[in-house]
Amino acid sequence: MKVDRRVAKSQEAIKKALIELMTEKSFDTITIQDISDRANVNRGTVYLHYLDKFDLLDKIMEEHIYNMSNFCESAAEMNFLESTVHCMEYFESNYLFFSTMLASEGAPYFRNRFLQFNIEEFRKDVDITQGKNAGQSEDVVVEFVANAYVGVVEWWLKNGMPYPPRAIAEKVGELLDRIV
Repeated sequence: MKVDRRVAKSQEAIKKALIELMTEKSFDTITIQDISDRANVNRGTVYLHYLDKFDLLDKIMEEHIYNMSNFCESAAEMNFLESTVHCMEYFESNYLFFSTMLASEGAPYFRNRFLQFNIEEFRKDVDITQGKNAGQSEDVVVEFVANAYVGVVEWWLKNGMPYPPRAIAEKVGELLDRIV
């Protein structure tokens, strides 16, 4: 079903307004009026699309998790380096969102959701039957790798992406090669 361009434009403005506001103040202090003022829409328009600010934040987070899931599926045919570059480019192109959600601890729930997403993805790649991880607990290896990956992404964003996506992907790849 095709969404009217005006509706899509309003929803994007509302989502962007919330993320921008979260860089300036605590989520708890943000009101629907703040969001509507920043998005340049009426409060009623916000309520037309979202139940409240929690629903709005949840929809934004789920949209990015969904996009990353699709991203991983499309990257499945790539080698590890290229798929990691692909992911880092996604983080870079959505810097405001990820830096707010991860680096500034804007939404601890998102960090946990992002971590769980990465645990599921790394679980597909970890082999405990042979090699470096032979005999290890799959859960321990997957938790370790996913937490390390999320930590590096947080560091990268918090520090203003000091390396381009390809460079950070190469560094992450070298480190993961030592573990996985």
